[in-house]
Amino acid sequence: MNYCILLKYSSDEKRYIVTVPDLPGCMADGETPSEAYENVKIVIQEWIETAQADGRPIPEPVFGRDKF
Repeated sequence: MNYCILLKYSSDEKRYIVTVPDLPGCMADGETPSEAYENVKIVIQEWIETAQADGRPIPEPVFGRDKF
């Protein structure tokens, strides 16, 4: 999985939030950056499995493309 992830800290929630821009709605959180990263790896896999089961296309990672 070569998807770009964005990590930010939410001071309101006191948690780290990770989003995956290439996979709409794909996000996870954690108390530490490491926990958020480990959680998002699971969520990415689940997002892909759900999309496959629904017959939806799986977007290619933007940063994995030769054009970038």
